[in-house]
Amino acid sequence: MKPNLFLILGVMLAPHAFAQAPVSNADREIVFKSVHVIPMDRESVLRDQTVVVKNGKITALGQGSQVKYASNALVVDAKGKYLTPGWSEMHAHVPAVEDLAPMKDVLTLYLANGITTIRGMLGNAKHLELREKVRSGEILGPNFYTTGPAFSGQTVKTAQRGIELVKEEKAAGYDYLKLLPGLTKETFPGIAKTSKELGIPMVGHVSFAVGVWMAIDAGYSSIDHLDGFVEAITPGIDTLAEQETGLFGTWIAYSADTTKIPKLIAALKAKNIRVVPTQAIAERWLSPLPASAYEKDLELKYLKPEEIKNWMNAKNSYNNNPKFNKERAEAFVNIRRKLILACQKGGVELLLGCDAPQVLNVPGFATHHELKYLTEAGLTPYEALKTGTVNVASYLNKTDSGTIKTGNVSDLVLLSGNPLEDISQTRNIEGVMIGTKWLPKAFIQSELKKLEK
Repeated sequence: MKPNLFLILGVMLAPHAFAQAPVSNADREIVFKSVHVIPMDRESVLRDQTVVVKNGKITALGQGSQVKYASNALVVDAKGKYLTPGWSEMHAHVPAVEDLAPMKDVLTLYLANGITTIRGMLGNAKHLELREKVRSGEILGPNFYTTGPAFSGQTVKTAQRGIELVKEEKAAGYDYLKLLPGLTKETFPGIAKTSKELGIPMVGHVSFAVGVWMAIDAGYSSIDHLDGFVEAITPGIDTLAEQETGLFGTWIAYSADTTKIPKLIAALKAKNIRVVPTQAIAERWLSPLPASAYEKDLELKYLKPEEIKNWMNAKNSYNNNPKFNKERAEAFVNIRRKLILACQKGGVELLLGCDAPQVLNVPGFATHHELKYLTEAGLTPYEALKTGTVNVASYLNKTDSGTIKTGNVSDLVLLSGNPLEDISQTRNIEGVMIGTKWLPKAFIQSELKKLEK
């Protein structure tokens, strides 16, 4: 187990230097001086600003001479750098195990990559404990929301069991219900009805037997992976068995009818259903490229050799499937790009998420891939960044989050370059502010080093 990222209090630092360890501003101001601010409430850059944070809030923002701060403040020389709201990862996989150690390692990977909020999608009772330890500050990690144990064909055999499981998870205190494949037209309605009655939202997959239209009518909170979307726009889908369609419609996407997309987007918009694309899964695991194209990815050093082997085997298994061919794989990726862009243009709120750890997706690092893939689908860098900031704040109803302004929470990322001009600049992190804690680059790099396998 790697050392925990616990809050270090009382660190004595020169007031105009970067800290080499986490610094709490619970009793001390932290000042970002001469920084370019990307406020995210509009597509602009506020240049040469001074930003003051204390007690987890932004307390002042403006031109340097106009902003006052205490003489003992920690001043971060951020000249020429860019300050943006922290990003959210809305389809994260935190290990569902009894040991907190691997969970903490995953939280470290997310924070190190500027992710200040996550929604854990592998429900486990231990995650309730983890959530409370993060909230109390005992464990340093992103703001944490959790689903309960998944609803699937294995866990829900009858309609009555589905209803009972909703009640159990609501009583346990989970934030969301995670739906997996395998639900039926008999078991799903009771889950949806009880979910609405108890106010615990449904998120995740759309079961093939249920279909996206029933899922939309039932009022999913978010549909993840674009699950069911390809099937919804493919003629003759009612004549096919689930195993014939492939994961997320991989084997049938080449025959999808794009003229059916507007109807789907209108239905999602009408029900205010958010969409978490996890396009990184499609662009990497389900792409036409061979496994060898990913073997030298630097982020793989944070995985155990057996994990890398399993991922490469999964990629090879996909590419060696008799139903696979390069052209159809390209068609699958491209139709998903079209669906993502249609959501953006049609007013369906996209939420940033990439399903990591998952095949070829390393936690935190995969989120940067996802942002890039969103721009390749046609979103501007600003629109892509909104999926992990403004849109998530709206989804979570956190009016003091997602933008940089006085009074908002101080979940922030300091970058060396402007991501509005080049989305890949999200990777160039100079430091992360999570609530009351400032994590400078040197500290982040030292913690990442400890996680190398």
